[in-house]
Amino acid sequence: MEVPSLTVVLALFYAVIVGGALGDGELSTTFYEESCPNVSTIIGGVLKEALQSDPRMGASLLRLYFHDCFVNGCDASILLDNSSTIQSEKDALPNRNSIRGYELVDKMKAELETACPGVVSCADILTIAAQKSVHLAGGPSWSSLLGRRDGTTANLTLANLIMPGPTESLNAIKSKFVAVGLNNNTDLVSLSGAHTFGRASCENFASRLYNFNGTGEPDPTLNSTYLKMLIQKCPRGRDGGTSLDLTTPTVFDGKYYSNLLVNEGLLQSDQELFSTPGADTVHIVTNFSANQTSFFASFVVSMIRMGNLNVLTGTEGEIRLNCRVVNGNSTGANTLVSSI
Repeated sequence: MEVPSLTVVLALFYAVIVGGALGDGELSTTFYEESCPNVSTIIGGVLKEALQSDPRMGASLLRLYFHDCFVNGCDASILLDNSSTIQSEKDALPNRNSIRGYELVDKMKAELETACPGVVSCADILTIAAQKSVHLAGGPSWSSLLGRRDGTTANLTLANLIMPGPTESLNAIKSKFVAVGLNNNTDLVSLSGAHTFGRASCENFASRLYNFNGTGEPDPTLNSTYLKMLIQKCPRGRDGGTSLDLTTPTVFDGKYYSNLLVNEGLLQSDQELFSTPGADTVHIVTNFSANQTSFFASFVVSMIRMGNLNVLTGTEGEIRLNCRVVNGNSTGANTLVSSI
């Protein structure tokens, strides 16, 4: 498996920094070097243990990170439970009964609170866990920029509006990427490559199998052999799901893009990156399909850029002692222990 050289990754990494993506410049790869030097090892250890019994967990943590960063930036707001002052983003339509991994983040937080109390933010836990999830599945490795602090509010309304949907058009999804501060083609195509592992529920693509655009027929762009396979996995009216990439379902690689070239993108939003007539994303898909090294390098840069969306640093926000509640919430004291 081709992996970008450290020189390539670092060159792109520093290009992002020089380009000003860090905002106030307070994030650093060495942020916890003295205060919690084993932070990455602790998070990685918890994740490795979880992957032994649930190989899908890495993809779930990466998705959890995306869904956090898209709503007011990477501030761990998605982890907050409902309270008298919080309407949890967990209840948003794109997240409800879909996002998972909360309990594993709780476990990571608990171990870090034992090792270095009150030091590591939940937002940085999500950042490191996402990076580790990609690397442990065979994807690229990079040094995460750290130093985020946790938000004290959630935004359920925005979570319902801003997340790209599985049946949306390419233009609609591009608009959402631009709205949060990401590039509408390179970042979009690179970060969509996260669908190279993990699963999707039948409800997210059933319309392509049985009633595409209200026609009562399948999506005519679907590969016919692939269509038959999907119908077997998702019979009409049945719950369930299937791997986003049936070729290498638990591996982070470039097969996602190869699938798009033969009309085997599972979600409509994925296939439209390649199949939308005249789209400026087509050449990027083609390149990543032929050159996994290029995909890996671009993915790293896009992850770094996304990780710096509207971050809280310095004295902003707080370091939550329990990722599910804002500090000082009297009902949250036992939540962390009971959820592990």
